[in-house]
Amino acid sequence: MIVTSRSNERVKRTRALQDAKVRKETGLHLIEGDKLVFDAAASGARIRTVFAKEGAKTPDGIETVFVSDGVMDALCSAKTPQNLCAVAETPDCACPEAYPEGLIVVLDRLQDPGNLGTILRTADALGASAVLLSPDSVDPFSAKALRAAMGSTYHLPVYIGALGTELPRLKAQGFVCICGHLSGNETLPDIGKRTALVVGNEGRGVSEETAAQCTLYRMPMRGRAESLNAAVFAALMMQTIISRMPE
Repeated sequence: MIVTSRSNERVKRTRALQDAKVRKETGLHLIEGDKLVFDAAASGARIRTVFAKEGAKTPDGIETVFVSDGVMDALCSAKTPQNLCAVAETPDCACPEAYPEGLIVVLDRLQDPGNLGTILRTADALGASAVLLSPDSVDPFSAKALRAAMGSTYHLPVYIGALGTELPRLKAQGFVCICGHLSGNETLPDIGKRTALVVGNEGRGVSEETAAQCTLYRMPMRGRAESLNAAVFAALMMQTIISRMPE
């Protein structure tokens, strides 16, 4: 049987997951696209249901609902036609009592889902230990953020917590907290095995409260630009910090 109606109750409940409020209320999110669905399944994401076009290859052992092209287009927010999407349980993003050693990437009020996804993907590629978001940052499980992350959302821990609480906890556990700031020093502090890189809001940077918890760093600029895109800054800083970490 192929579901052909966009008014189907199951289809309507799934479409509703495009809304952040519904994702928060249900503890579920929507994964769009063949690669992301297979990658999430392979990474251990708890997928409840896969929606698929007729003839599409699907992950083994997961309930599959076949739908028409029109229904699939309605389920997905991406403009490019998809063959698969899936409803998955959103992982527990509560902050741990003890943070893992290594580089923790901290995002203070980041708002662009593309930037968030790119930062997650870069953190995954470079070997960061985790990503910590302030509660007022963009939802890492929104469709745009998931697409930009290209599966990395499921490869490393993603925590969400108030930075006014979590940054002091990180420091108490031996982390050096570094944030980009126009008033910062152009020399990085010594990099140990516990470092937190704080990246601020795209337009306003880090808050005053966050900056007060950090060592402020201004990246040297040889050209005339004063600042960089948040994801670009994060990538350059992650590479620099990880390359200086002791073995």
